[in-house]
Amino acid sequence: MSQKFYELKNLIDAYQDMVLNTCYGFLHNREDAEDVTQEVFVEVYRSLNQFRHEAQISTWIYRIAISKSLDFQRMQKRKKRLGHLKRIFGFPEEEQTVIVSDNYNPDEALNLDERSRILKAAVDKLPENQRIAITLSKYEGFNNKDIATIMDMSVSAVEALIHRAKKNLRKMLYRYFDEKELK
Repeated sequence: MSQKFYELKNLIDAYQDMVLNTCYGFLHNREDAEDVTQEVFVEVYRSLNQFRHEAQISTWIYRIAISKSLDFQRMQKRKKRLGHLKRIFGFPEEEQTVIVSDNYNPDEALNLDERSRILKAAVDKLPENQRIAITLSKYEGFNNKDIATIMDMSVSAVEALIHRAKKNLRKMLYRYFDEKELK
């Protein structure tokens, strides 16, 4: 086997969990995150010869993971629009089966799902750079210096993005819960 293959295997061993967590932070779905993680490492394999060593390899892989996650989200939005058109014009939808565990508590699951859905929807409404910065900071636990390296911008720019993201999230969530209490 080639040297490039062994290099890829070492990269997968070292960064697979990091890439999966990053993708999950954007996609909020384990299966989708696993699929995108595979796409990330396919891209890493294809582009390994083009890596210029100007940044750390982990930073380069993070950029690919973020890019692939955002591409996947865009593709999903297009599929949703197509699905909506199919429903309008009467095309049948596939049925889905849900398996529930024995220790399932519907009230707890509903509250947790609702909060998670509301927060995800709010984060998804943020401008792209704010969404990336807040996801890397709050979901992935990166410090601002690392985020600046990953996003290829200054630390002060990252701090401003995170500040604006928090401010926008506060407004969106306040509006949502204020309207909910009025009902």
